[in-house]
Amino acid sequence: MENNKQEFHTVDEYIKLFPEEVQDKLRLLRKLIQEAAPEAKEKISYQMPTYDLEGNLVHFAAFSKHIGFYPSPEGVEKFMDQLAGYHTSKGAIQFPLTAPLPCELIQEIVHYRVEQNKQWAEEKAQKKREKRAEQKKETKTEA
Repeated sequence: MENNKQEFHTVDEYIKLFPEEVQDKLRLLRKLIQEAAPEAKEKISYQMPTYDLEGNLVHFAAFSKHIGFYPSPEGVEKFMDQLAGYHTSKGAIQFPLTAPLPCELIQEIVHYRVEQNKQWAEEKAQKKREKRAEQKKETKTEA
């Protein structure tokens, strides 16, 4: 069911590629992500819907028997106990099309990823500030 050969540029266009019952699940997943990460930007990346907040947050894609949800390896690892009933691999979770989406769990995972990305962004910014301060210090001692 993954329609990589069809052209799409927006999440709406992506969702419309699938049968109505799959579209309903994709719309729900999209809504859950948007509620949990309202600041995230929606885009298409890796030929699938992607949410970006200080870097890639989560992705999703529809397949013939499941919806793939990609919250990064850390996003899967952190929730392994709650994901026991789902097929998982490094960075990926499969939600069967025959079962309801675990709405609360999805939102918990997205919230975790938001906090994780914000922390990484702050650490990166701090390192830049420290590097600039060190460069200024070196410039003053050379003068």
